Amino acid sequence: MKGMTKTDLITNQHYNFSERDLLQYALGGLMYTPAHNAKASDLLINRKYENLHAMAFCLEDAIADGTENEALKQLNITFCNVRKAVDSGLIKQSCLPYLFVRVKYPEQLMKVYNLIGRYNLLKGFIFPKFDTENAEEYLNELIEANNCSDYVIYGMPILESWNIADICRRPGQLTQIKSTLDDVKSHILNIRIGGNDFCNRFGIRRNITDTIYDIRVISDIISNIVNVFSGDYVISAPVWEYFKQTDNASDEWSRGLVREINQDILNGLIGKTAIHPTQLSVIDSVLAVSSDDYNDAVNILNWNDDLLAVSKSHSGNRMNEKKVHGNWAKKILIRASVYGIAK
Repeated sequence: MKGMTKTDLITNQHYNFSERDLLQYALGGLMYTPAHNAKASDLLINRKYENLHAMAFCLEDAIADGTENEALKQLNITFCNVRKAVDSGLIKQSCLPYLFVRVKYPEQLMKVYNLIGRYNLLKGFIFPKFDTENAEEYLNELIEANNCSDYVIYGMPILESWNIADICRRPGQLTQIKSTLDDVKSHILNIRIGGNDFCNRFGIRRNITDTIYDIRVISDIISNIVNVFSGDYVISAPVWEYFKQTDNASDEWSRGLVREINQDILNGLIGKTAIHPTQLSVIDSVLAVSSDDYNDAVNILNWNDDLLAVSKSHSGNRMNEKKVHGNWAKKILIRASVYGIAK
């Protein structure tokens, strides 16, 4: 796993975190690029972005209508080039980001898998506008891909459709989607939220000084998704639209991104969709855990007092309860394993 120290590895072994436990938190800023991107293989082979943990090749909104065949052709070239670089020893496969493909429709999933699955580089698929109308189709395709694969192919549904935005249909949609996903839970890596799609439904767009949580109607949707899914799944946060344009640009975009990620974490979301490489280091830095949180999490999960189930925190300024803070502590240690402890 990227970024681990020896201490982190000991921690992971001690608490028996599974590969999926860690991988769910390890995507950081999942950076999107159009499948047409002819420069993607060079970017991956030469590791141009240190904080790039995961990349998604988009076959949906990022490519123009009618260009699917050209996009698939370039996608195949990209994966082939990276495979050749790995086989020649130019780069270790373990140093590559996790690679995903966002498909446009369910039947496209196996078309893509049959094209690039043989390179053994694909980590999974992303399902846009996922709801009760297409859930079974997407998951059946995912199962078929796994039946053809020697390793796990993960799925990540994006909740962003009007069926979910509509307050009248939302409760039934979310509970039914959760029930359907639970049947293949071990193959679902993240639940992702399409914040911009939800905003588009209401004709809303946040400014650089706002966060997604300032938009009450969108915040309500996110709250409902967290309520239904967070007990069993890691939920990733929506994209932040602003990024650094030039070297001497104002850092207002990054201050806004930090504010929003802090709100993401506070509301139970981990990780973020990224659209520009300048966002990646900011996302990683905020996902690193504080030393106080780390020390408290270790103490909670190693509780050794047989009489009391409550104590002072490591810094002495807050209360720790064994029975109340256990789930929080596990998440903190997993985050620390991936993103480290903030200085």
